[in-house]
Formats: sequence, structure tokens, C-alpha cells
Amino acid sequence: MNILDIIQNGVANGVQHLYDHSIEPSSVNLGGTRKEFEGDYTVVVFPFTKAAKKKPDVIGEELGNYLVAHIEHIERFNVIKGFLNLVVSDAYWTQFLQDIHQQANYGQHSANGQKVMVEFSSPNTNKPLHLGHIRNILLGWSTSRILEAAGYDVVRVQIVNDRGIAICKSMLAWEKFGEGATPETKNMKSDHFVGHFYVLFEKKFQEEYKAWQQSEKGQAIFAEKQKKDQDETAFFKAYKNTYFNEFSQLGKEAKAMLLKWEAGDEATLALWKKMNGWVYEGFDETYNKLGVSFDKLYYESDTYLLGKETVQKGLETSTFYEKEDGSVWIDLEDAKLDHKLVLRSDGTSVYMTQDIGTAQLRYKDFGVDKMVYVVADEQDYHFKVLFEIMKRLGEPYADGMYHLSYGMVDLPTGKMKSREGTVVDADDLIAEVIEEARANSAERGTIVDLAKEEQQEIIRKIGLAALKYFIVRVNPQKRMTFDPKESVDMQGQTGPYIQNAFVRIQSVLRKAGETDLSASAKYNKLEPQEKDIILQLFEFPGIIQTAANDFDPSHIGAYCYNLAKSYHKFYHDLSILKAETEEAKAFRLMLSTELAKVLKFGMDLLGIEMPHKM
Repeated sequence: MNILDIIQNGVANGVQHLYDHSIEPSSVNLGGTRKEFEGDYTVVVFPFTKAAKKKPDVIGEELGNYLVAHIEHIERFNVIKGFLNLVVSDAYWTQFLQDIHQQANYGQHSANGQKVMVEFSSPNTNKPLHLGHIRNILLGWSTSRILEAAGYDVVRVQIVNDRGIAICKSMLAWEKFGEGATPETKNMKSDHFVGHFYVLFEKKFQEEYKAWQQSEKGQAIFAEKQKKDQDETAFFKAYKNTYFNEFSQLGKEAKAMLLKWEAGDEATLALWKKMNGWVYEGFDETYNKLGVSFDKLYYESDTYLLGKETVQKGLETSTFYEKEDGSVWIDLEDAKLDHKLVLRSDGTSVYMTQDIGTAQLRYKDFGVDKMVYVVADEQDYHFKVLFEIMKRLGEPYADGMYHLSYGMVDLPTGKMKSREGTVVDADDLIAEVIEEARANSAERGTIVDLAKEEQQEIIRKIGLAALKYFIVRVNPQKRMTFDPKESVDMQGQTGPYIQNAFVRIQSVLRKAGETDLSASAKYNKLEPQEKDIILQLFEFPGIIQTAANDFDPSHIGAYCYNLAKSYHKFYHDLSILKAETEEAKAFRLMLSTELAKVLKFGMDLLGIEMPHKM
């Protein structure tokens, strides 16, 4: 039983003994004491005033005396306006450090018997991964690692959007303008190569559209359709999709290609497989750079027909209803979600239909208790509807479905647009932050004596830590701006700052050499900086659980930063290798060792590697 449980049980016993009133220990409101007051933990006593029929300050005094008398680890207390602040003995904290020193995986929770699926990345095969994907990937990967640390059996999946008109645009552009080029002949990373043709299609389409706007037909449409006071530029901007579907030659060819794909035309399928193969090769290279992997990949080309059978069965049970035109809908007004189309009048599915079927397939594949979808906040409504539908279908995992919604990522220069080629590709961004790390390292000159390969590996770890930490430190729901230069700042709230604390510890331990730490058990008077660190180490398993419950890696990010900050202060304020006694030296080395372990574990949950020098 840890000190929090001990205190909560002690308070429950005290309330029973002092006021003849029974309460559940878990109901005791217990938190960390505010920095301006003495104490480690604070009990809120206001809930006991009715039973005690006494003022909060009096209750605080009586409970405080009871706890000091009955719990050996409570050394003293003070009462501030009805808040009971408790000081835990140094002996408890020094023993706690000894205990975790014996644990190989401190912070790792035992298996809880539950399985969770995390879907993330899920890109389109018409373009390379970009900055927005990076946030998705990092959130998905770190969330999956945190869930594992919290005791879940985790399955990582993605669904690849490998079909549809956007993919046909890339294919058509290569067929019309590619002249047989390949990634090898153009010396381009293969997914970038395919993305080039997606951008090229848009460029050619815009040229075609611009010419049509000035044509007799275009001007006639403008004269007929324009709204009052709408200028020509605004009209044609709004009319773009209609033009693509009704008049564009490129649009006609792209739609014809999609129909051929759906009909199983051999030549079209061969081109589709070839270009998608190039993209997958490029994706894998980027995933390897980021250090992420998946247990299973689903493909929309396999899943796009799923869900239709479920919809038909739902009609029989009146979960869904059919309109006169033959389309199928569900009424979710009682859940404040309006009516939702699940099958078109021609019998073709919509994304909702596919998602229903895909969820059922995944449950069949893995039997998960929870499904976490890492998808941008633009799809918030979609997932509310999906989850409500799954509940009404009686799916056993429906209550465990969660949308890890996240905000967009901007650069200091503004928003990005794939079709216009203004997106920052993931590979380019990774290269940029590594280059920033290289420049920073060269300026400091701290690793110039190492072999070139070792230098490159350290710089890679620093650059990726800068990128990953800067993104996951932000609450997922917040929109954010990524600044490559700021991300590598050694003095800011950054990955390299945290890595530096770990590297500092490694340097201390190397200088200490083989040191007998048994003398640390005799160290019994903690300095404030030491106690601050131990209390933070004590919180680590709880932080992991909170991050898992909230599906929010930023909890781990903030924790690691605060722990690193505390160590830098500890290192600055207190001597370690030249400590005043052998007991103090051994204790501080043990404290440094355990802090390094927790930092390494915590940053690993964020997908960040720790260098031993930097």
C-alpha cells in the first residue's frame, strides 16, 4: 500500500473514530500540497463538517493529530483555512527510493486483461506523408505506448485510403504526362514521386479550367448562374467542383478511370498496383525514420463494400429506415445528431457504411475491448455518429470507442494545401529538424571528438526528439504551430532540454564509476531538491494511468519536462560526487540513476530515444 492509500485509509478511520461517521477511503479528497505551504499532501476536510458538526479548522486539527498518532509515516501537519497539509517522513521517501531501485520496470503497470486497438496515420496513396500526418502518427504511436505501459494489450492498425478519385488523378497524370518515368529514373523518393503527379494533375486542371472560364461556354454559364453582386473570380472559385464533374476533360478521364478500376479493368489495376507500390515503399521509409510500426494494415479497396449487410439487417430491426428513393438513413435526433445517410439510393455505400463494417471486421480479427481512432477534429461529428450507431447496433465494444481528436498543425508561414504543393512533406521536415540539431551541435562543439558515425546518430536522436516532443507536448485538441528552430532550443520546453538532463546524469555516472550505493540506506535527512525529485518519481505510475485514461501524451511530456527541470536545479544546487558524506554521495547517485531510468522510460513512451552524449 502506497502513502496515498495509507493516508486515505487513515482519514476514513479517523472520521469513523472521531465523529462516528463512515466514509469510503477512495472518497477522501487528497492532492499535492501547494508550493507556498509546508506539506506533501493536502486533505480537504470540508466534506466532514456535517458529520462532525464542527468548523473546518477544528476538524483539520483533530484529524491531523489523529493521523500523526496512528500513521508512522506522517511526521507533522498544519491547517490552512480548512485544508489539512501533511508532511510525510523522510524515512518513507528514502525507503521508496530504495524500493524502486530494485525494480527493473518502475512505472510499468501489470496487465489489466483488456485489449485496445489504436488506428492512426491512415494516409491516402496519392501523396506523401506530411506535417499533419506527423502529428497523427506521433499521437497514435505515443498513445499506444502509454496504453501498453498502463497494462493494456495494444493492437496498432491503420487503414490506407488506396482508392477513389484522388488516387485516379495521380494515376491519370502519370499516364498522360509521365512519359514512363519511375522514382529511380527521376531520383525521387517513391511516395514523393507519386505526389508530384497529384500536384501536376491539379496544375493541368487549373490551366484547363482557366481557359474554359474565358470560353464562350464558360462566360455563358457565368452570365446564367452568377448570384447578385458576385464577381467573376468568386463565381468560378465556387463553381470549380461543378466544372470538374460536368465539363472538364481531365475530370471526365479521371472518373472514367475510377469506373474502370471498379469494373476490374486489368490495365487500370496494374497501374494502380504499381503506383500504390511506390507509395507504400516511401511510406515505410518514413515510418522507419519515425520509429513506428503497425500490427495490421487495412485497405479501403478491401473494406469499401463492408457494412452493407449490417445496414440491411438494421432495416429489419428498424435501427435504420428507408426513404422513398431507396436510400437508407438512421434517425439520431434523440441523441442530438440529426438524420444520417448510411446507404445511397443506388445501393452504394458512404464512408459511414464502410466504417461500420470495418469496426465489425476489426472486432472479429482481434476481439478488442476498446477502439481508439486518431483522426483530425474535422471529423468530430462523423465519429459521434459512428459511435452512436454502433451502440444502437448493440456492438459489444461500442462503449469503448473513442475519437482521439486533434487540431491542425500550422507552420510559422501558415496553412498547407496538398493539391497546390504547399504541404511540408514529413521527410523534408525530419531532415530540417535534424539539420537544425546539427547546426546547434556544431555551435556547442561538445561532440566533435566522437567518431563521425556516432556524431550522426546523436544528431539524429536530438533532431527527432525536437520534432516529436514539440508536437506531443501540446494537448491534442489544441491547434498548434510547429517551429523547427524553437523545437531544438536547449533552454526551452523541448525534447533536447530533457535529453540534456539524461546526458548530464550519464556523465555523472561515468565519472562516479563502479560505486557501492549501499551507503544510501543510511541517508536520512532529505534536502528540499532531493525530496522534490522523489515526490515526482512517486507520481510517475499515476501520470501514466492519467495519460492512458485521457488518451493524452501531453501529460507524459509535461511530466518529463518538469522532472528534467528539477534535476537541472538539483545538479546546480547540490554536490553529487563531492557530497558532504559518503551516504549523501551514494544517495544522490541512486537518485540520479532512478531519475534517468524514469526519464528514459517516459520519453520512450513518446517515441523519443535518449543519447548518452550530446
